Amino acid sequence: MKKVTLVDIFTHPIAQKYLKRSGMAHAIETAYYAYDLALKERVCPDLATKAALLHDIGHYEWFTNGKWDYEKYRKNDIHAIKGAERAHKLLIRLGEDPEKAKQIALAILLHTDSYLPEGNLNQNPLQRVVKMADEMDEEPEGQHHYKQIDQDVALQKIKQLDQKVQPFRKLLKKSV
Repeated sequence: MKKVTLVDIFTHPIAQKYLKRSGMAHAIETAYYAYDLALKERVCPDLATKAALLHDIGHYEWFTNGKWDYEKYRKNDIHAIKGAERAHKLLIRLGEDPEKAKQIALAILLHTDSYLPEGNLNQNPLQRVVKMADEMDEEPEGQHHYKQIDQDVALQKIKQLDQKVQPFRKLLKKSV
């Protein structure tokens, strides 16, 4: 299996389309938080950063009269479900190990409970890291999705994060 990098994911046209829609700056910041949390929580940084980068690619744009409608989003959105499927498909296309692609997709699926009935989830460490990383970058009423970042700066940040993750990718077997 090919060692899929963050740059491979980030530069793919499908990832670009959905990262721009859901907030590229937020996705990158979340990936950086996930890296730090993964080290602290003894979770694979490769899986954590990939899941965090892609965690919101299932977003749909909820507007009313041309303005972002946060309440409509909170009431109707299932972005984690759509995002898990999109991420899994993208990762498989890129050549990611299928078991790792599934772990990443499940972390994306469970990064939010906004679409679930009330109750507690029993999350594994990777899933908790992605959820915590997302929460660390949140802003009121979803404004974190509208932070801006220059495309060249974004790519540079992804390359830098890829360099940090690289040593862990070499050691990675099939564990979280």
